[in-house]
Amino acid sequence: MVRTSDMHPDMAKNLLSLPLPQIEPQAWIAARPLAEHTVAIVTTAGMHPSGDRPFNPGSVEYRLIPGDVDFTDLRMSHLSVNFDRSGFQQDINTVFPLERLRELEADGTIAGISRYHYSFMGAQPDPTRLEQTGEEIGRLLAEDGVTAAFLTPV
Repeated sequence: MVRTSDMHPDMAKNLLSLPLPQIEPQAWIAARPLAEHTVAIVTTAGMHPSGDRPFNPGSVEYRLIPGDVDFTDLRMSHLSVNFDRSGFQQDINTVFPLERLRELEADGTIAGISRYHYSFMGAQPDPTRLEQTGEEIGRLLAEDGVTAAFLTPV
């Protein structure tokens, strides 16, 4: 992630002028032990299977990624001048840690892995446009028995 101090001053000023959502504090909810959870990955890395169309700038769509996906079939079409792809190119688990989840499932740290994972396009000019899509993903995760999501914001 680029720091605003490393950006061109005009770009940093524009980024810092974007409105931030106001989120009120909520009551604390105690979670079940991790070993009882089925986990899914939700990422804003613009990941998608090679046969899917790339993400367009500002897209509020999502892509479904099967839990048994072969990493060689995944592509990243995240479009942001501020995004450094070198970590993804060296180890896809930096943005889509499915191999790490498989290890956690194998050693009993988590109960299971979702059949599906979800990818969005990051760098949204108006993240409030994602609210409806986010609600849809929430319903799909619940239908799939997912009780925890691993979020990888990019």
